[in-house]
Amino acid sequence: MQSGYVTTPFGRRPMTLALVRRQLATAEIRPGKTADKWKIFRDASEARELLGLQDRSLAVLDALLSFYPENELRQEAQLIVFPSNAQLALRAHGIAGATLRRHLGLLVDAGLIVRKDSANGKRYARKDKAGDIETAFGFDISPLLSRAEELAILAQQVVSDRLAFRRMKENLTICRRDVRKLISAAMEEGAPGDWNTVEETYVGILARLPRSPTKDEVGAALDEMELLRGEIINILERQGNEKNRSTNAAQNERHIQNSKSESTHELEPSSEKELGAMQGNDHAAPRVPIRNFPLGMVLRACPDIGMYGPSGKIDGWRDLMSAAVVVRSMLGISPSAYQEACEVMGAENAAVAVACILERAGHINSPGGYLRDLTRRAERGEFSLGPALMALLRGQSANDRSVG
Repeated sequence: MQSGYVTTPFGRRPMTLALVRRQLATAEIRPGKTADKWKIFRDASEARELLGLQDRSLAVLDALLSFYPENELRQEAQLIVFPSNAQLALRAHGIAGATLRRHLGLLVDAGLIVRKDSANGKRYARKDKAGDIETAFGFDISPLLSRAEELAILAQQVVSDRLAFRRMKENLTICRRDVRKLISAAMEEGAPGDWNTVEETYVGILARLPRSPTKDEVGAALDEMELLRGEIINILERQGNEKNRSTNAAQNERHIQNSKSESTHELEPSSEKELGAMQGNDHAAPRVPIRNFPLGMVLRACPDIGMYGPSGKIDGWRDLMSAAVVVRSMLGISPSAYQEACEVMGAENAAVAVACILERAGHINSPGGYLRDLTRRAERGEFSLGPALMALLRGQSANDRSVG
């Protein structure tokens, strides 16, 4: 090695700070440290994508480890193997020479091995009179021992992410089936509603998924599908409540007609106060509560509100409601408008509504008037936050794809 350069399977390359740090870390292995080489190999195999390795790279690493005679890597041992390229290629299932050199380079770049070259570039070992290896030139595998714990953590992370991804895809499949069944049942039974538009939304969510989606793409589709399922359930529940109210009203009317022969004294309220309460109840239609949404979903759809939370982030619903108060004032929404929204929608959903308004602030002329309009519509059962969040989620996904 000459000043400023390091020898690699691809020839002389500039000595980088990363390579220097890697070699220093190798020299600082804790005294007495040991680890099973095949356990380390399995962890490296699990974490290969994070390490930038390919399957052939692992085959070459497996071949290198096979030249180390013991199963246990020890800090005080000579952790250098020195096979020739021909021997390596043979144990790596007949890999071609150029391919072998390329994957050795990937293992060096990943920090799993270090080349220790002799003056003439050959790999060999000098032995003492007792036959023990005194000095060796070849591939230093001590970084594997040095990074054993790190590789184990990376492997656990990969396994955990893989499990979470599989569960996410399963949840999407279940949710998709639920939505399909609900739409089909509503259409077959002639339930009131624009079911063609609902079905178009359902098809659009699935159409945006690529053939091999990433975790983020599946997560975004799952959020939208869950919102759509919630909206369908809300529509059907509202229709059920309206039907029940109509049925109850008819039953009450028949009951009143059948009770006219009874003593009118028994049916009279005992005071004018009770009379007012009864009249008020006759005209008050029970509100259908707006459903709450997962906080993570809300923050993905409305990321701008995050900076207004305590310490510049939002960790819970209380933080979101605190941020909504700040944003409410900033957008010029009056306290009375926000209070009315809280009373009609609930405090959490009012905060979500403010977050949605903030996300679209550039397209809304009067945020206060807009919130009052949403509140009036919610009071009549004509508004839900689901479609707004769904549209914002689609917009965020489109922005991520354009940036990528």
